[in-house]
Amino acid sequence: MKISSYSLPQLKKLLNTEGLCLRTGSFVSRIRSSLPFVADGIASMYADYSVEPESDFFDFHISLEKPMGVRRWVRPQVQFYVDRLTPFKPLPLDQAFPMLEWGLNWCVSTRINNQLTIHAAVVEKNGYALILPGDPGSGKSTLCAALVNSGWRLLSDELTMVSLADGRIFPLPRPVSLKNESIKVIQRFSPDAVISRISHDTSKGSVAHMRVPTEHVDRSTETAIPGWVVFPKYIAGSPLTLEPLSKGQACIRLIENSFNYSILSEKGFEAVTKVIDSSDCFDFSYSVLDDAISEFDDLAALKSGESQNAT
Repeated sequence: MKISSYSLPQLKKLLNTEGLCLRTGSFVSRIRSSLPFVADGIASMYADYSVEPESDFFDFHISLEKPMGVRRWVRPQVQFYVDRLTPFKPLPLDQAFPMLEWGLNWCVSTRINNQLTIHAAVVEKNGYALILPGDPGSGKSTLCAALVNSGWRLLSDELTMVSLADGRIFPLPRPVSLKNESIKVIQRFSPDAVISRISHDTSKGSVAHMRVPTEHVDRSTETAIPGWVVFPKYIAGSPLTLEPLSKGQACIRLIENSFNYSILSEKGFEAVTKVIDSSDCFDFSYSVLDDAISEFDDLAALKSGESQNAT
């Protein structure tokens, strides 16, 4: 059953009682909340996602509620709980849905160690994954959202999940996080994109999320072969540059962007090298999204041609 099968009142009741068992990629989270902001965000952003049946095991037990005390009523806040723990400070109530998204990212990046987790957006075309590690402000989420609306499949906008066995990339498609000016940029670039309500004055500024296209959600079990590791940087007014990066340099920088590399030890190193060995590596700067999309489409076409020639 899909989220869209529920009316909003039914979804609110489910969240407020036994909880919503939501599948995202290979993970299932049991989510409880009595807050309308949470129900509204899930109804809008997760309509195409599956609701799993009751089970004895869930990857994450999550709830979002108002904290006890005066802040339940005066300038009300929201608290994120996972397994009854509170890893974050409370936030203003109208930031409840972004807090759910940030919390889900935290759960995966801190608790999943059967895959290598890299802080990077990742999209796929023709079976090959384009991995985009980037610091805040690098433009990776904006670039990711534009690619998703230009024929590339979303695997994740935040967390690249690498198989320890073969180095393939597992999908974890969830709403794409957009901040500040990037919200308007994507609204102009893709007028048909479904964007959530904007939460203002967060620690990251103004924040909204872009809904994942239905067909991308439906393909969330399809892994991809690493094809490119590209370190993007948005520079206003600059010409597009795509500069080859040595595999050694790319490996070090990918390790620096990994959440659990040190925990995985030798297995982590092997997973990183599998990604690097099968990828073309670049530094990339851009200022115009259309030019960036065209450049990556050319890379995808070249990779497909090489693959066909090899067979």
